[in-house]
Amino acid sequence: MSNKIPQGTATARMIEGDGVGLAVYERGDPARPTVVLVHGYPDDHRIWDGVAERLAGRFHVVAYDVRGAGASGRPPGREPYGLARLVADLRAVADAVSPGEPVHLVGHDWGSIQGWEAVCTTPARFASYTSVSGPCLDHVGHWMRQAGPLRAVRQLLSSWYIGLFRLPLLPELTWHSGLGGLLLSLSERHRPSSRADAVAGLGLYRANIRPRLRRPRERRTGVPVQIVVPLRDAYVTPEAAEAALRWAPHARVRRVRARHWMPATHPALTARLVAEHVEHAVAGERAA
Repeated sequence: MSNKIPQGTATARMIEGDGVGLAVYERGDPARPTVVLVHGYPDDHRIWDGVAERLAGRFHVVAYDVRGAGASGRPPGREPYGLARLVADLRAVADAVSPGEPVHLVGHDWGSIQGWEAVCTTPARFASYTSVSGPCLDHVGHWMRQAGPLRAVRQLLSSWYIGLFRLPLLPELTWHSGLGGLLLSLSERHRPSSRADAVAGLGLYRANIRPRLRRPRERRTGVPVQIVVPLRDAYVTPEAAEAALRWAPHARVRRVRARHWMPATHPALTARLVAEHVEHAVAGERAA
């Protein structure tokens, strides 16, 4: 499926991921370096709109709805949301929008978690990586075994919702009733893209959290990495985000005064940080 349909300033098309249709949205000149934006939970590609609009004059900018969100396929259950499936989807998008050329990857929240998995397992496909508010689960698993008790407890308290999302039925009822969206709106002034997306995306937590934190793997990458750390993030502590430095020692850390949903609340700042990192990586490629 590759028919393109105008959608505002973006062009939309459907591609085939790992057994699921993925809605892909493109801006800018495909001859320029390709930047792929991956959203988190409980969002869809629209969280990147303000960022994509600012980047499109300089880059070929691609955002897509991950499986379970937006106009993409929404398979039921837990297994379809494992990291291997998510990374296969991401590779399918990269192959469709930038065949034969590495892409510059940007991920937020769960988009960042799967981004880490991608750059650690298939680094040749990526020219650079910017991680925003979503650490590698394996890095966090190792870090929690070595962090002092106060730092570990602080992150556990920030991640209280993870235990809730792994329960049967109750999270679904919370989202279907509207209570989940209300609590998110009151605490973060943010709302899920839709209740259906929020319910389907619970599979992300159920498929990945327990195995990765209980049996963390070594996950290293040579891809140029930028870690953006919002200092007012209610869900990811700076210490957990920066645990990646053990595994990506040359990563650049950018601490900013923002909350968790920085791509939506600070699109200009997010776009500037992404552009700087992409251009730094491109300059490094030319000098090599």
